[in-house]
Amino acid sequence: MTIASNLQQIRSRITQAEARCGRPLGSVRLLAVSKTFPAADIAEAAAAGQTAFGENRLQEAMEKMPLLPSTLEWHLIGPLQRNKVRKALRQGFALIQAVDSLRLAETLSRIAGETGATARVLLEVNVDGEESKHGFSPRGLRTDWNELASLPCLDIQGLMTIPAPVGDPEDARPAFRALRILAEELRTCGPLPLPELSMGMSHDFEIAIEEGATIVRVGSAIFGGRSYPERQAGHAVLR
Repeated sequence: MTIASNLQQIRSRITQAEARCGRPLGSVRLLAVSKTFPAADIAEAAAAGQTAFGENRLQEAMEKMPLLPSTLEWHLIGPLQRNKVRKALRQGFALIQAVDSLRLAETLSRIAGETGATARVLLEVNVDGEESKHGFSPRGLRTDWNELASLPCLDIQGLMTIPAPVGDPEDARPAFRALRILAEELRTCGPLPLPELSMGMSHDFEIAIEEGATIVRVGSAIFGGRSYPERQAGHAVLR
């Protein structure tokens, strides 16, 4: 299977999922998660009509972006350290998807303000309460909401989540539903419309669409399996 054929299949499944739950066709955007894959693979996906790509690591994104068409849309979907905010904003990401704390949000707003810009972001929510995961707890987000919503140079577009790993995609439904309900609750607090819900990956994106996802993050189903470099006795190894 080629990247182009994989993309065609994923788009078809997205369309079918939209139709099943009565959502307008085209209401869900596909974000191709290109972390660890080379620029050549991204170029192949772009040639097949894919325009939006997600990278987890700022440095990796900075190395790839100059090698690819300037018309592509880039999202930063991994954790962002506060000391790298200035670099991230300079890269011009369309969306920073994993704002996981009030302190990071405040830093983004402050530095964006210094440069006369506005940072478009999603707030990451740890809906399952996993200790190993980043993100606001639902209760913590409710507590911080008024402060977050009032930050002057932060454009909060919505919420994102990465649910706990499950064997059956259906088991991820409660997490996706919880994020949608939380977004609905926050909308009633005003003044932000929160149009975006980023949730669902290669194994469960159809369930996420049924629960209201507007962005699905699909990587391995497009590009294939990943090999992650590890450092062992000073040498990089693959697993």
